[in-house]
Amino acid sequence: MFDFLSRKMSSLFSWFTGGRSLGKDDIDKILTQLEETLLEADVPYEVVTSFLASLKTKVAAADLAKHKNAGNALAKLFHQELLALLSGPAGTNEVPVFAIPSTILFMGLQGAGKTTTIGKVGLYLKKQAEKRGKQRRILCASVDYYRPAAREQLKVVAAAVGIDYYHAGAAEPLAATREITEYARKQGYEHLLLDTAGRLHVDTAMIDELQNVVRTAAPKYKILVLDSMTGQESLAVARSFNKAVGFDGALLTKVDSDARGGAALAFRAVLSKPIWFVGIGEKMHELETFIPERMASRLIGMGDVATLLEKTDDVVDKREQEHVAQRMMSGAFSLQDFLEQIDLVGKVGPLQTLARYLPGVAQLSPQAVEKGQQEMRRFRAIISSMTAKERLIPEILNGSRRKRIARGAGVGVQDVNQMLEKFEQTKQFVRMIKKSGAWRR
Repeated sequence: MFDFLSRKMSSLFSWFTGGRSLGKDDIDKILTQLEETLLEADVPYEVVTSFLASLKTKVAAADLAKHKNAGNALAKLFHQELLALLSGPAGTNEVPVFAIPSTILFMGLQGAGKTTTIGKVGLYLKKQAEKRGKQRRILCASVDYYRPAAREQLKVVAAAVGIDYYHAGAAEPLAATREITEYARKQGYEHLLLDTAGRLHVDTAMIDELQNVVRTAAPKYKILVLDSMTGQESLAVARSFNKAVGFDGALLTKVDSDARGGAALAFRAVLSKPIWFVGIGEKMHELETFIPERMASRLIGMGDVATLLEKTDDVVDKREQEHVAQRMMSGAFSLQDFLEQIDLVGKVGPLQTLARYLPGVAQLSPQAVEKGQQEMRRFRAIISSMTAKERLIPEILNGSRRKRIARGAGVGVQDVNQMLEKFEQTKQFVRMIKKSGAWRR
């Protein structure tokens, strides 16, 4: 969702940053382009107008036309304004440390992804506790009596992430809510994640039922789940829920889609409510906390290495990371190690996902990133077609061996040669890093 904005903005910012001086006409042109980009990205017109007015005031006060590094100064001002837009008046958007015990209620329209989201949040709560050396007793349940197999689906999701599920025997939502909350209390669960019924649109019957469920469950936290692909319509949905029952934080699903993302960018300004989480894929671990500082940096092409490192720690064992790093720096880096490095990157996510977090990479076209992904798959197939001896001693790879490997991998000999060239480049880079001592810092 943010990829469109990131590509557009990082491309623009790469043009005028880097010590470039700018005249008044240059600055006016850049501000016009920024305005067009925000509108094209589906940011509401009134938010764009207010944002640009504030930015122009600061640009005028800074007298950038006389600044030696006007491009960098303009980028800094834009980053500050973008951060303020994402953070809101209080300057913060922190995901809460969920109190114990607590009921966390999830609501939203049908199809927004509430059920899958509950699994993701349950896994998030488990991992947060494990990082502190603790275990959490987490229960999930559903009072969605309308969507076929909704409760059975939640049971499957719960099993996938290792949290408990309770199937209420009551015949209707309010009685089920009382039964579920009483069961969670008696069994001493620390978190109860409660799924509610959605509809195809906000209607009176849905809101009335939701209000009664909220009064009965008395949740500590209410999370509104929104489909980011609905654009500015998500803001209208959020207004309706906020007016009827209120909510504490939003969770945006399908952020990995090609939606333009402007509505999410304007969420804080329009609703005065924080975005707590974003769903970045279908897998259960593909959930991110929404941190304005990191998102602002990502949008202007500065990357978000901190989030990338956190994702790596979540899906790759520390010992495995250290093993790969030590092998690389040992001076005995082989094709087998190269293969393990490719597999490690694959565990963190596809290149299309990783590119979002790397400085300067966001402006690459999706086609260029996909080409890199295909290259990784091809390299893996080539190395997998080698014998153990060939992986350890690539110097023995003569012409006939390369032909055999190419046939086994279903590629041309030139692809084998390309992979070996990339392998040598990697080894040279590692030697350079090792010589500088930077890897020990």
